[in-house]
Amino acid sequence: MEFVETLRGAIYAVMTPVSDFVWTYILFYLLFGAGVVFTVATRFMQFRMLGHMIRITFDSRSSDQGVSSFQALATSLAARVGTGNLAGVALALWVGGPGAVFWMWMTALVGLATTFIECTLGQVYKIHYADGVYRGGPAYYIERALGQRWMSIIFAVFLIIAYGFAFSGAQANTIAKGMEGAFDIPTWATGITLVVLAGIVVYGGLRSIAKTAEKIVPLMAIAYFLVAVYILIANYEQVPGMLWLIVQSAFGFGPAVGGAVGYTIKVAMENGVKRGLFSNEAGMGSTPNAAATAEVNHPAAQGLVQSFGVIVDTLIICSCTAVVILLSGVYDQMLATQTGDDSMQGIQLTQDAMADHLGSFGVGFIAIAIFFFAYTSILANFAYTEINLEYLAGKHHKKAVTILRPLILAMVMIGSMATLTFVWDFADLAMGLMATTNLIAILLLLPIALRVLKDYERQRAEGIEEPVFHRAVLKNPDQVEPGIWD
Repeated sequence: MEFVETLRGAIYAVMTPVSDFVWTYILFYLLFGAGVVFTVATRFMQFRMLGHMIRITFDSRSSDQGVSSFQALATSLAARVGTGNLAGVALALWVGGPGAVFWMWMTALVGLATTFIECTLGQVYKIHYADGVYRGGPAYYIERALGQRWMSIIFAVFLIIAYGFAFSGAQANTIAKGMEGAFDIPTWATGITLVVLAGIVVYGGLRSIAKTAEKIVPLMAIAYFLVAVYILIANYEQVPGMLWLIVQSAFGFGPAVGGAVGYTIKVAMENGVKRGLFSNEAGMGSTPNAAATAEVNHPAAQGLVQSFGVIVDTLIICSCTAVVILLSGVYDQMLATQTGDDSMQGIQLTQDAMADHLGSFGVGFIAIAIFFFAYTSILANFAYTEINLEYLAGKHHKKAVTILRPLILAMVMIGSMATLTFVWDFADLAMGLMATTNLIAILLLLPIALRVLKDYERQRAEGIEEPVFHRAVLKNPDQVEPGIWD
C-alpha cells in the first residue's frame, strides 16, 4: 500500500504541473485564439449563415442507409451535453462570478467557427466501413491531409484514454451519486442498471448509438430549456438586474461571491472561457468523430449542422443553468453575505437553486436530468472510442471492438461505485494533449476547409438548394478516399 501511494505521488508530481501548463498557458490561448482566426477567415460565417444553419439542421433528419446528419448531431450533443452543463456552469459561477457567463457566451460565438472547420474536415476525409457507417475525425484527416501518422496515433490514444475510460467512469459516478442523493438508490444498483442499458445500445454498433441519442437528447434538452424558461418568466422582474450583473461582472465591476471573493476580470474571463470550451468542445477534436459518420451531400453542410450544436450546448443549456442559479434565493444569499459554504459548489449549487425555485420537484428533476445527460454521454464516448480504436487496429478492428465493449462497461460499473479522482485528473491531461494536437492540425488545414466552404457558398449562390461536393474541388483530391466524393 505504501508503494502504491508513493507511486501515485510521483505520478502526480509529474502529471499535475504538465497538465496545468497545457491548460493554462497553451490551450486557453490556443483555443480562443484559433476561434478568432477561424471566425475572421470564414468571414464571420456563424453570423452570416445562422438562418441557413438552423434550417438545414432540422431538415436533415433522415438517411436512406447510414447515419443521418441530425443523428450525427445528436451523437455529438450526447457527448457535449453532460453533467458539465449542470455542475460545470455552477462551478464557473462560484469561482469566476456572474461575469463568467458573459465570457462563456463569447467563447461559444467563436467556437461556432472552430467547430465548423474541424467537422467539415472530418467529413472530407472520412472513409467507408462494411457496416454502412462512415468513420472519420482528427486521426483520419491528420494522416490523410497532413501525412503525419504519428500525430494521428497520439491523438487516437489520448482520446481513448480520456473518453473511453476516464470520462465514462466519471459520468457513471455522477449518475450514481445523484440517484443516491435524490432517491436513496444504492450506487451498485445504479451501476448495474447503467451497464445493462449501455450494453444494449453499444452492442448494436454506431448506428444504434446514433438512433438512441436522436431520441433522448432532444427530449431532455427541451425539457431542461422549458423548466428554465418557466423560472425566467416567474422571476421576470429580476431579469434586467441579472443581465446587468452578468455584464458588469464580466469587466470586474460586480460583487464577489463565495469562492470568488476578490475575483477580477481575469478570473471571470478565464473561468467563462474554460467553461465554454469544456462544454461545447470546440477544437477538442471529439465532435468531428461524430460529424464524419453522417450521410450528407456536402461536407460543409455537416459542418454547419455541428456548429448549431454549440448554440444548443452553450448558449441554451449552459445559459439555462446560469439563469436557474442567478435568479435563485440561494444565489441572493451568497451575494448578500459575500460568503458561501464550500459544499455549495458544482452540482450541489445547481440542485439547491432548482429546489429553491421548484421545491422537491426541482431536486428530482435535476437527478433525472443528470441520469439521461450522463447516460447519453457514456454512449457517445463509446462511439468516439470505437472510431479511434478501429483506426489504430486497422484490419483487426472487429476483434479490437469486441474486447473494448466489456472493458468500457466494466469501467462504468467501477465508476458508479468508486471515486475516480486519479483517473479524472489523468483524463484532463490526456484531453489537453488531444486538443493541442487537433488544433495544430486544423490550423494547418484551414485552407482546405475554406476551399470547401467557398464551393458550398458558390453553389448556393447559383441557386442550388442542396450543394453537392466533388473531390476535384480539392488541390490534392487523391488524399480523399475514392468513391465517397466522386
